[in-house]
Amino acid sequence: MRALMTALERFINGAECDLDPLTRMAVIHHQFESIHPFPDGNGRIGRIINVLFLTRCDLLDIPILYLSRFVTQNKAEYYRLLQAVRDTGAWESWLLYMLSGVEETAIESLHLVEGIQLLMADTKRRLREQHPKLYSQDLLNNLFRYPYTRVEFVQQELNVSRPTATKYLDELAQGGLLLKHRAGRNNYYINQSLVELFVKREAGR
Repeated sequence: MRALMTALERFINGAECDLDPLTRMAVIHHQFESIHPFPDGNGRIGRIINVLFLTRCDLLDIPILYLSRFVTQNKAEYYRLLQAVRDTGAWESWLLYMLSGVEETAIESLHLVEGIQLLMADTKRRLREQHPKLYSQDLLNNLFRYPYTRVEFVQQELNVSRPTATKYLDELAQGGLLLKHRAGRNNYYINQSLVELFVKREAGR
């Protein structure tokens, strides 16, 4: 196994390879999954290697291409084509499958990013119009960092007191920009529009 992983590492990092980076990524993924070096988690690690490799090749600015969704939704075909390469050397079908996954995931990711940008712009407008005393870019960023925020997050990121952070979030909840939800002893302020964007994306598949 060490010899196989060493050879794979050299293939990943070698500068002399003349294969297209996307083709090379597909080969790397197949080889890693075939070596199967860990008792568990090889699929997840293999998909992480995919995006890190594409980032290293300057095809991605940051590793945000979520190929796991495509693989999970086409799992039977994924395993069939993996095995077909081992059994008959059917590389073409495997490469086309992986390239299709990259294309589909890239298009979905762009649509999602565009949707988030539009939603942020609309939220920024509403903050300025309806809550001008609260508006700041830091607050806007906080509302979109995750689908929800908490008093502690706003307190830390905006460098304000806990009562001030609580006041900000409660006012936004009262104004309809956030949905306040209590779970146990904690309050969560949910960016419902952002959640709905993700839900619609899933439902549209």
